[in-house]
Amino acid sequence: MTNYPSSKQSRAKGLRKSGHSLGEISLQLGISKSTASLWLRDTPLNEIALKRIERKKISARLKGLEILKIQRLQKKQEIDKIATDIISTLNLGNISLCKVLCALLYWGEGSKTDYRLAFINSDPQMISTFMSLLRKSFPTTESKFRALVHIHEYHNENEIKNYWSNITKIPLSQFTKSFLKPHTGKISRLGYKGSIRIVYHDSKIASQLKATYNILAKYIGAW
Repeated sequence: MTNYPSSKQSRAKGLRKSGHSLGEISLQLGISKSTASLWLRDTPLNEIALKRIERKKISARLKGLEILKIQRLQKKQEIDKIATDIISTLNLGNISLCKVLCALLYWGEGSKTDYRLAFINSDPQMISTFMSLLRKSFPTTESKFRALVHIHEYHNENEIKNYWSNITKIPLSQFTKSFLKPHTGKISRLGYKGSIRIVYHDSKIASQLKATYNILAKYIGAW
């Protein structure tokens, strides 16, 4: 066991009484944290010292959270870089590719009937992406689009319609009567804009999208 001069132990007690943490004391005096803990386990602390120690604990926790935040951001940036490199290899001006991407989205969230195209979701990014791909992939007549929003009793209907009109670029005059979802008793979701159902009466486009994702699945070997 290492023998330390009594003066060092006295300094440790003085630092502890002034509110220094065991970690700070061990660093200042060049002793292990366990030694500092052994020396100071019976050292009384006044209110000022206790407050300083508590502030240091809070500061350490905040610093730890900040480090985690930075690490998460760095990880996200790394993942985004990989995704960007992948997307940059695609020719998004290619109509065939746009049709495939549109068909995949429709496969997941679209109606499976052949007589008309219908797509519903609450994610504005997905809705905007689908509408953009649809308009790039096929010759569409804007006046043929119809939109129906699904809202709760806590929603402002006009506000929600305007929101989705801006996302979809479909005029308000082409929005049909909104569907009011039954009250579930759940607390309202902050920022939730309901969902929107987009309908376009064109059996040819609906059939093409359905055929595209089905044939793609066969080419991939999934079916």
